[in-house]
Amino acid sequence: MTATAITLEAGATPVEHHEAAVHHEEHDRAGMNRLGLLLFMASETMLFLAMAAARFYLAGTTKGEVNIGLGLVMTAILLVSSWLAYGAVRAISHGNRRGFVLRIALAILMGLLFLSGVAIEWTTAPFSVSEPYGTAFYAMTGLHVFHMLQGLLGLVLLLWLGIRGHFGPGDHWGATATVRYWTFVDVMWLVIVFPVLYLL
Repeated sequence: MTATAITLEAGATPVEHHEAAVHHEEHDRAGMNRLGLLLFMASETMLFLAMAAARFYLAGTTKGEVNIGLGLVMTAILLVSSWLAYGAVRAISHGNRRGFVLRIALAILMGLLFLSGVAIEWTTAPFSVSEPYGTAFYAMTGLHVFHMLQGLLGLVLLLWLGIRGHFGPGDHWGATATVRYWTFVDVMWLVIVFPVLYLL
């Protein structure tokens, strides 16, 4: 039932009209927040797909001598980080602040480990940025690292806010949105960056 329809009900007071309109507006805001996040992630997905297309345009199906073992370890680290981050949201949704803070801290640690793996790959790769595959490799992993850094900043902010008593069972959209973005970045690695650079 819309707010307009509610206001037409017989016997409703002006205060009830106002409360109904505010309640309806809050639901609309939550929906708009979710839609905005979804559209943002869709646009970022197009960016990663464009980078994948550029990789094949530059180097065809030629693949450099990447460290697949290290890539698999990095992928596992990201999967664990997403699992921890979603566990943090579940914890705060049930009022478990200690669990929230602990899981967010561990997710941040996993993110830092992943970045360490990228640093190792960048410094030990047997190809250079001047080569076609090397150009694609450093561009795609660099783009992903940039998104990882954004996600890590978001998780650090969640950790700080969680320690200060923010979020709770009925008010944790900020944590949910940040974790969804973090998981999105992990998924981009899993379904685009890793297969395109390490497997194909």
